[in-house]
Amino acid sequence: MALDSIIPAWLRNRSPEPEAGQGAGESRNGAVPQSPETERRAGQDGVSPRDADSPSPDLDSPPPREGLLSAEAELRARREEIVRMEERALRDLESARTRLREADRRTEIAEERERNLDRAEEEIEAAREARLAELEQVSGLSRTEARKLLLKEVEEEAAHQAGLTVRRIEEEARLDAERRARGILAVAMQRLASGQSIESNTQVIHLPNEEMKGRIIGKDGRNIRALENLTGVDIIIDETPETVVVSSFDGVRREVGRLTLEKLIEDGRIHPASCEAAYEEASARVDDLMVEAAESALLDARVTGLHPELVRLLGRLRFRTSYSQNVLSHLVECSNLAALMAAELGASVEVARRAALLHDVGKAVSHEVEGTHAAVGARLARRYEEVDAITHAIEAHHNEIEPVTVEAVIVQAADALSGARPGARGNSMEQYVSRLGDLEEIALRQAGVKKVFAMQAGREIRIMVDPGQVDDDATALISHEIAAAIEREMEYPGQIKITVIRELRSTRIAR
Repeated sequence: MALDSIIPAWLRNRSPEPEAGQGAGESRNGAVPQSPETERRAGQDGVSPRDADSPSPDLDSPPPREGLLSAEAELRARREEIVRMEERALRDLESARTRLREADRRTEIAEERERNLDRAEEEIEAAREARLAELEQVSGLSRTEARKLLLKEVEEEAAHQAGLTVRRIEEEARLDAERRARGILAVAMQRLASGQSIESNTQVIHLPNEEMKGRIIGKDGRNIRALENLTGVDIIIDETPETVVVSSFDGVRREVGRLTLEKLIEDGRIHPASCEAAYEEASARVDDLMVEAAESALLDARVTGLHPELVRLLGRLRFRTSYSQNVLSHLVECSNLAALMAAELGASVEVARRAALLHDVGKAVSHEVEGTHAAVGARLARRYEEVDAITHAIEAHHNEIEPVTVEAVIVQAADALSGARPGARGNSMEQYVSRLGDLEEIALRQAGVKKVFAMQAGREIRIMVDPGQVDDDATALISHEIAAAIEREMEYPGQIKITVIRELRSTRIAR
């Protein structure tokens, strides 16, 4: 590079200092003095004579001293900044080189570890093969045979554990089902209040006087024979003052006979012709009573849309009893119980309610049609276009066919619950005492039994055994044998609970 290119122009063009002997008329800065005329002309032109004669500014003229100082300071600052940037760049470069070396070192370590792992895996595999070969030699089994044997043992163990698990789950499910069933039955019984059984096969009619007995009997007994032939009931007249008893196992006939006799007593004129008129009137009245009773039962059970013939058949059950329990009241009670249980179990409430109300409808005609009342009731329900779920529940409520729906099982439970609750069905005193005696006699047959107590109207018996003759294991066997004997030899509604108690006491007196 040429030296002139970096030397400022003002330095290159700088002339030497003027000689001291230069003209005295020149000023220090080289200006030539002007004449007064020249100055006057310049003033007329609006230009100052000094300005007119002053030379034009020279761009290459040297800057003042202050400018030089500031330029040098700026140059020094830039140089320092460049030095700092170079130092920073060098530091960054050195840091990058250090990181690169560290990365290379880590890569080498990782590769070395990978090679070590590969060698270890090869050694383990070789040791495993050697161990398997040694095991095959010792056991005398090939690898395939050993695998099959191991798999068989594992399968047997898994099957055993699965069986235990299944048994445990079934037991838990059974206990939970029993607990839930007891809870549902308890809730249903608590929410339903029913009356005690008061039905009987006789009706007592009070007479206004003893003379009325003679009128009822009539001349040579013609009036009482006419009444018994018309109504089909037995009219019992004995020494009981002012009382006549109407007896019949057919509730409809008994009610017709009662109304007929009350109508004749009220009228006072008793002869065969008036007996026929009173009978016709009583028969019509009983038909109306049956329809009214059926409609009231439908209202209580909250069932609608029943065929009129089924309504009439339900009304006939108003005068039908089973173990002294009114059948129509039993049906209403079963309907409400079934609805409560179906709601608890999530089944169809309407189907359960309707099927429970109709499950004994066959009893209205069972004495007229061949077959059990369950089968007859199912045929009647199909005839009058009830749905299959209802007809199936009616037919299966005594297990004559296998129940396949939840509602059918609910109807069975409601029927058993309504018939077995205390006070639902009445027995005669002789039957009650006979059943208690049979229970005690069956329990006393077992060896080691000391005492037998019948409780809860014969629905539970508690047996005290001799602890010297009977151990704890034998108590379970005794209860099982007594239950089997009761099921085999006795007929009873509901169920009987057998409890065997073995108590060993040791008493001493301190003196």
